[in-house]
Amino acid sequence: MVKNLCILGSTGSIGTQTLDVVRSYPDRYSVYALCAHRSIDKLVEQAREFKPEVVCIADESLYEKLSSQLSAIGYEGKVWAGADAIAQVVVLPSIDIVVAAMVGYAGLRPTIEAVKAGKTIALANKETLVVAGEIICDLARTYHAPILPVDSEHSAIFQSLVGEDRSEIEKILLTASGGPFRTFTLDKMRTVTAADALKHPNWEMGAKITIDSASMINKGFEVIEAKWLFGVPVEKIQVLVHPQSVVHSAVQFTDGAIKAQLGAPDMRLPIQYALSFPERLASSFPRADLFELGSLTFEQPDTARFPNLALAYEAIKRGGNMPCILNAANEVANLAFRENRCGFLQMSDIIASTMAKTSFIARPAYEDYVATDAEARRIAQAMIQDNI
Repeated sequence: MVKNLCILGSTGSIGTQTLDVVRSYPDRYSVYALCAHRSIDKLVEQAREFKPEVVCIADESLYEKLSSQLSAIGYEGKVWAGADAIAQVVVLPSIDIVVAAMVGYAGLRPTIEAVKAGKTIALANKETLVVAGEIICDLARTYHAPILPVDSEHSAIFQSLVGEDRSEIEKILLTASGGPFRTFTLDKMRTVTAADALKHPNWEMGAKITIDSASMINKGFEVIEAKWLFGVPVEKIQVLVHPQSVVHSAVQFTDGAIKAQLGAPDMRLPIQYALSFPERLASSFPRADLFELGSLTFEQPDTARFPNLALAYEAIKRGGNMPCILNAANEVANLAFRENRCGFLQMSDIIASTMAKTSFIARPAYEDYVATDAEARRIAQAMIQDNI
């Protein structure tokens, strides 16, 4: 039976690669809804090719322009705009799978609505679990909504746990490439630019996540995400720097055995697995050639040079709304760095100060997360304006 997809963030890196998978299996997947933030031209081209029932743009100011361009190509479906519209798209009865690939905090609300509607969630938006993991997991249990990880690391862990008893997990081994500055000294990192940080050695990703990878806060987010996805305490999650990005992650069990998933660094593989689970579908994606690689190496992460990883561990250990504060501060700092309004190392200072200054709530409700996000952003913005 053909599964109908709603792709949140269809014009981004994960969204476009999801459409690659759909092209490979038109007899299995149909695009029912496409949602993007602002990329109208790419969204129109996607609508031309896949002919979804609904096209939605998050930025309401672009509605008329989008409608005009879609009319020009003869599109006859629905055109919606705004955050409320995206939250309404995901609950449409015809949708089977919601691919949650929107960037950042913006993905939280539609993911919550999709979970409450009992949809299968192919989760690429890690910030959803970083900000409100407890709420998302409680809702998923209540509404019987499967959450299948799309991140390569969490997909690897998920694949390693198929058929295993999760109570027998001794340790999750979460791999990290180390990013473009893995071997840089602190002094050298003081002068790096956004253009330098966007040159990831292994992966092709969007700008925001590539900067997050360079600062290693992305790996901190993945630690938090793994805690919620797999129900393990943060003390059982260990980060390993693995420059080759072939071992995507692993699980060590109580008997000492380690199971890992290996493959070429290609996000289409975990996307396809999330869409097809529990089946494995044949693909023409690149294969990892272990003979060509020759060796695989692993290193301890250096939190003195990459303090964002330590800040993420601190946030999840404190719990409450602290991970939400961490995420909001990072989104502000990340954008400021990309716009040359703060330095690479200053991002960590902004995040740490925002965590110290924002009101802490031990047991937040959804409304508290909304207020926390706004407060933390104001504090982080003020520090940037004052040159911290």
